[in-house]
Amino acid sequence: MNESNTATTVPPTLPTPMTMTPPEAARPIVDRRRAPADARVRSGFSERRQFGSSHAELSEAGRELALAIDQYKLEHHRRYITCDEMLLVLTELGYARHSTEAH
Repeated sequence: MNESNTATTVPPTLPTPMTMTPPEAARPIVDRRRAPADARVRSGFSERRQFGSSHAELSEAGRELALAIDQYKLEHHRRYITCDEMLLVLTELGYARHSTEAH
């Protein structure tokens, strides 16, 4: 067997994220979206709501429903709720469908 002395050309390598060192790479990445719950409370952070956050113009029953929905969303980590979830909140508040019988 005769080995060939031909050199193989290796294409130049491009910098990879591991080899690049921009000034930003020296600073740690802080994910503020995942702040601990107590930090969110201290900073005044509030969850986004499906409905407006002001319940001032609602009736007493409407305000009670809005607050119950907000509480449900906080407990279940939901930004929006489905119709079935809203029905669950309504029934937990004591609302029920009245049967309509023909007389």
